[in-house]
Amino acid sequence: MDYEMLLNEILNIGKEMIKSGAETDRAEDSIYRMIQSYDVEQCNVFVIQSDIQATIKPVGGHFITQIRRIHKVGFNYDRLDYLNNLSRYICSHKPSVEEIREKYEEVMNRKQQPEYLNYLSAILGGVGFGVYFGCDLTDVIVGTAICALVVVFLGNIISRKESNLVVYNLVVAFLSSAAVFIVAGWGIGHHPDRIVLGLNMVLISGLGVTNGIRDILNRAYLSGILNVANAFLGAVAIACGTGLAMVFFEGIMYEMYIAPGIAVQLISCGIASMGFALLFKAAIRQSVSAGIGGLINCGVYLLVQHFDGNNFMAVMAGAAFVAAYSYVMSRVHRAPSTIFLTTAIMPVIPGATLFYMMHGFVQADYALARQQTISLAQTCLAICFGFLVVEVAMRYVGKRKE
Repeated sequence: MDYEMLLNEILNIGKEMIKSGAETDRAEDSIYRMIQSYDVEQCNVFVIQSDIQATIKPVGGHFITQIRRIHKVGFNYDRLDYLNNLSRYICSHKPSVEEIREKYEEVMNRKQQPEYLNYLSAILGGVGFGVYFGCDLTDVIVGTAICALVVVFLGNIISRKESNLVVYNLVVAFLSSAAVFIVAGWGIGHHPDRIVLGLNMVLISGLGVTNGIRDILNRAYLSGILNVANAFLGAVAIACGTGLAMVFFEGIMYEMYIAPGIAVQLISCGIASMGFALLFKAAIRQSVSAGIGGLINCGVYLLVQHFDGNNFMAVMAGAAFVAAYSYVMSRVHRAPSTIFLTTAIMPVIPGATLFYMMHGFVQADYALARQQTISLAQTCLAICFGFLVVEVAMRYVGKRKE
């Protein structure tokens, strides 16, 4: 066995897992398990979102160290699923280096998602949340057109030249918000703020926040803090891009959105969560499960809020449900729980709070800005507590299997 090449192939798998959206704890554990399946005396692996380092010592051999630098992280849950299955295959079968490379290439060369599905998934996500925030039929048509032309089409062009998430979110948020405000000035679209809310939700990712929280709960503090920091900077970029568009259209005033009926909220959240799963290139069957999770998440949130009246408790209950649901779905589909966790959590992600916080700053309504900032912090903390409750339960109820 050529252990240098073995380590090279295993780290390639770990790197692509991170790039496809895996939490660092999963990637690190997978690398450990794959390496330790072979005749290795010592194995040390360190993984964060931007770097992988591993040192091994084969039985009777010398120490081997390799490093992988990760420059760009994205979403490809189909690839993540197959890479996760490949890691399990390596652990159970101990294939040769040549076989690992062959199967790795098969995963990397899988047929890509049809282009029309990229547009459809983004529209489902953006318009779904637009309806959740109270958009009418005209708003939906405007949101669909702008989501397709700006968020997807121009977003794809920008992403090819710009790997910095902060810059990408800033530019796309500005262009999409400006487009909404321009057509609203022409009298097309009745609730420009609600349309922007839906479009911004397409840019706001639950991946960094949820993976960061999970890493911190697993005591991977550095990678957790980095994930949360990246998510925070991405959200700030969205807020700044939207705020910049507001500055150019400061004559347009907005009212806080009014949620539609319960049935509409449930259906729109389910459709939006399914759209996000498809946008992240999850399989259709997995995307349907993610949509069901988003629908029930919204139902749990509304139910707790109705009886308790406490938004913090409602968000925490929704987050706890999603954490437990993703655990179950990962067993049902034999796929990483991240696929379901980061998509079904979207109904309680504070996208509206972020928008109105920036609106308060732009309009010099600092009371509104302060109120929304506090609400933003409370919502994020509630999500952490919801995940923590399920994490503790899993540790004490039975042996946790990822």
